[in-house]
Amino acid sequence: MADKKTLVLGATPDTSRYAYLASNRLVSKGHTIVNVGIKTGEVAGVPIEKPETIHGDIDTITLYVGPQNQQSLYNYILDTHPKRIIFNPGTENSELRRMANEKGIETENACTLVLLSIGQY
Repeated sequence: MADKKTLVLGATPDTSRYAYLASNRLVSKGHTIVNVGIKTGEVAGVPIEKPETIHGDIDTITLYVGPQNQQSLYNYILDTHPKRIIFNPGTENSELRRMANEKGIETENACTLVLLSIGQY
């Protein structure tokens, strides 16, 4: 499987959160990750950074930030210009989806953990 460099937006060191599980599963499946969030720490050996640095080589942004907290991240997400954005359950946002699609970014309402487990990531 090809490495799909993934930005985990909403990364957290809280082991009970799906973002934590996704970061670890992505690394275990051979994907390079960038953890971005408001918490400090690291996940899967990768530090959590603030949403400031634009990474120009991201294949996928997997969202773990609810729609009520996404608006302040729109420019960061769109300026990163990933190939696709995965809206995990509870993060679906038709406004951000439309904006991304207008910029040629593929969007998908899906669960990163499920996609990885069935080999469809």
